Amino acid sequence: MTERSRRRPPRVFALVTGGGTAGHVQPALAVGEALVARGQEASTILYVGSRRGMEGRLVPEAGFEVTLLPGRGIQRRLTRENLGAVGGLVVACALGLAIVVRRRPRVVVTVGGYAGVPCSVAAIVLRVPLVVVSCDAIVGASNRLVARFARKCAVAFEGTSLPNQVVTGAPLRRAVLGADRSPQGRNAARAALAVPPGRFLLAVEGGSLGARRLNDAALGLAKSWASRGDVTIYHVAGERNLAGVRRESAEAGLGPQTSPETGLDYRLVGYERQMPALLAACDFAVCRAGASTVAELAAIGTPSALVPLPGAPNDHQTRNAEALSWAGAAILISDDDCSAERLEEVVAALLDDPERLESMSSAAAAAGHRDAAEQVAALVESVSKERA
Repeated sequence: MTERSRRRPPRVFALVTGGGTAGHVQPALAVGEALVARGQEASTILYVGSRRGMEGRLVPEAGFEVTLLPGRGIQRRLTRENLGAVGGLVVACALGLAIVVRRRPRVVVTVGGYAGVPCSVAAIVLRVPLVVVSCDAIVGASNRLVARFARKCAVAFEGTSLPNQVVTGAPLRRAVLGADRSPQGRNAARAALAVPPGRFLLAVEGGSLGARRLNDAALGLAKSWASRGDVTIYHVAGERNLAGVRRESAEAGLGPQTSPETGLDYRLVGYERQMPALLAACDFAVCRAGASTVAELAAIGTPSALVPLPGAPNDHQTRNAEALSWAGAAILISDDDCSAERLEEVVAALLDDPERLESMSSAAAAAGHRDAAEQVAALVESVSKERA
């Protein structure tokens, strides 16, 4: 073996790229897990993401190698910050090209987001087979940019306007697919989350970054229901909002309760690592409508109210939410209408209507694609065998 070959890093089978938020990272990790389940070594899968995203923490925890590039998303209007963003993207593209040259992947898989652009462009330039994974009802800008050069596009929804597309659903991780909403499974999930039995469990979660509108509505509802001993509100506020929400909830005297006589049981966390367990345990969830969240709700069979993020590119979260609301699995609430009063109206009606909750749960499960990660992994392996 020559000195040069000893210095060269090992070749990888798949370079998976994209990220910025958990909504991008989790589908990417789901594809990686499915490839490992199909016989690929975890050491032959390299994740390339952004220094500003959650992948720096989540990917190593999942057992995969990660490389982080500089840069941030480009805003869809003329701003001074965009000058720096474009410069960062140019640097990231150069680094992405170097990574693809050095690691010689047989296939590049992008899940979108600004972090997916550099290595996708490198794959196109170097004629490495490219697979695009699009989880939203409306395709994001970075995936639209590179999709015309992709060998295959795995999409979550029918009618997505991408070439060479295959409808697979959104890839989900094994922890999500293992969530159990049977009576025994829900009791076990509640025990894992230290939630007392016998209470109606309402989960409120605004995505990995949190959502102020949902936080305000959840806090308002908790204050209104402070005396209720039959309800638990499990509030996932987002790490960046946690300190403020904790301060306000403490001022209102809200907190965990184990006895019905002591009133509302209010649980507050910044980021819930056991989100599949929470969605399995809860009676009803209030969430943003990111693609991964919608896919998880469907796969687990969790009835929900979905509050699309206003200003999301091409209003894609509304389209995501409509997929479940049209199926009878979710209640669609606009961001402007998301208040403590509106949540109280929706949840109070469901407290006394277990049949509707069960119907919504069945409709959600029927809309899910539990084999999406397996389908995408099979597609990736098939494309990797093609000659560039």
